Amino acid sequence: MIAHNHVQEIESVLDGRITGRDSQVSDSWKRCVEVYGMDPSRADPAHIVTETELREHRMQAERMIASARSGLQSLFRQVARQNYTVLLTDAKGVCVDFFGDRNFETELRGSGLFMGADWSEELAGTSAAGACIVTGEPVTIHQDDHFGNAHTALSCTAAPIYDSMGQLAAVLDISLLQSPSPKSSQNLAMSMVTASARRVEMANLMAQSRREWVLRLSASPEFLDVDPEAAVTLDGSGRIIGFTRGADKLFRGNAPTLLGQRIDSLLALSVDDLPDLMRDRPTEDRVVNMPDGGALFGHAIAPQAPRSTGAVTRRLQSKGGSLAALAGPDPEMQRLLMQAERLATTDVPLILSGETGTGKMRIARALHVATGKDRDLITVECAAQTPDRLIEALGPPGPMRATLILRRIEELPPDVQALLSALLDERPGLRPVATSCVDLGQAVHEGSFHKPLFYRISGAFLSVPPLRKRRDLDWLMDRLLRRRAPDELRLSPSARAELAGRVWTGNLHELERVLDVAVALCDGDVIDLPDLPVPADSGPAAPEEDSLEDVLEACGWNMAQAARRLGVNRSTVMRRVRRSGLTLPL
Repeated sequence: MIAHNHVQEIESVLDGRITGRDSQVSDSWKRCVEVYGMDPSRADPAHIVTETELREHRMQAERMIASARSGLQSLFRQVARQNYTVLLTDAKGVCVDFFGDRNFETELRGSGLFMGADWSEELAGTSAAGACIVTGEPVTIHQDDHFGNAHTALSCTAAPIYDSMGQLAAVLDISLLQSPSPKSSQNLAMSMVTASARRVEMANLMAQSRREWVLRLSASPEFLDVDPEAAVTLDGSGRIIGFTRGADKLFRGNAPTLLGQRIDSLLALSVDDLPDLMRDRPTEDRVVNMPDGGALFGHAIAPQAPRSTGAVTRRLQSKGGSLAALAGPDPEMQRLLMQAERLATTDVPLILSGETGTGKMRIARALHVATGKDRDLITVECAAQTPDRLIEALGPPGPMRATLILRRIEELPPDVQALLSALLDERPGLRPVATSCVDLGQAVHEGSFHKPLFYRISGAFLSVPPLRKRRDLDWLMDRLLRRRAPDELRLSPSARAELAGRVWTGNLHELERVLDVAVALCDGDVIDLPDLPVPADSGPAAPEEDSLEDVLEACGWNMAQAARRLGVNRSTVMRRVRRSGLTLPL
């Protein structure tokens, strides 16, 4: 009788009649019949993916699972006594993490409240996780809100979890095998699951933002430091490079994305004001004014200092291999290579960004070698691609596993960008590793880069520093020189000082060509000033966006070298140091 009445109500909704169901439920029922062709009279059991498929889904969601784990455990401790089960599904609806009472394992598995259950709407019909994925909003699907008769005893409440780029990454769901009849009995469940999803997003953002400024915001000073509603990650110029869903709702307005927007266009503060919002000031004094006259409370978290260069270097060198040979004692490069080492054995897509000549392709190839897996290597020169060439390069759909290096992906023609996104979806064994000389997030914001492709390839971002900001220039010069002239050829102190003071707008490529010329012109065992070619660029000064502190750090606080890179005299550098309030390291 219940099943018959349920089918009749679904038919009424399809006929456009009002039945009292929430619009989220009614809209999902319509999709189930009109889009997916489902039969409401069937009682299909839960679909559990195979162990192999589950491993693939968990590998793809590895970072989010790590960020969410603590939050899921905390939520389960709160709801376990009410017999709730806590599920985390990926963006495709497959449960990749689970907390439940193992005494009811058989019932949970049979109902799909278990690891590996696929709750995608096109497969399971109306469910909280499935509807949440489609709408991107929290939802409760209570008892016979479910489309399939097999699930009408369940009560499920789900909230979306977005990544720091604004894309749906996962769904957090708490469900009951049996529950009280009124749907209002799940109002508390909704409050708890949405709050937990917000905290998972915050944890994920913080885990990715240890080297950048984070600004956390709350309408209440009492919750600012412990449970803020929104947060953004900022680069050194105050541009947003990551955000939580709360920040997206707070700020975005009519803009297509928050990525690339300057914080001073959204709030009455700049990146220089962030130190005033740190914890050494009372919470109630950390007021941030909004353009509309409102106000929030802000908590700024400064970038963490890089870990000990020596420890990182020793770890990489102890492992040997391709990545260890790419940098000397430079903290930023060592941090980048450590991240590359950890990511190498995963299937996470990567974007390597940086100026031309910084060595992005070398890192990409070394990362492929470091995977330690039986993978093929496919390299695509994006500027030269046509649809036919791309299809030929990627090969037919199938089980092939390969690292796909996409060189200068910003140069991929617009029609080929959309094709590449589709081909990657058809070939899950391809792991994209893209290099770019531009800010792809900004390109998406400006509409010059295909948004679906950007989100398809943007798993992790590694920013390769320019040569002028690296502290291992001496190491690089010696290493590159040994490759060209192993017979004890060396640089004179004056030649070394001259090279250390150059701006290197061509980065490693320019350094290699300079050494090629010097080796060819040198008569003896010592390369001296007359053997060095003149700088390729006409302007000696470092780019304006490079801060004085960046240049000094790269030069080891050698005022003479910094002056040469900046194109000024030494006394000018000293005056700027005093005016900026910088303190020379002991």
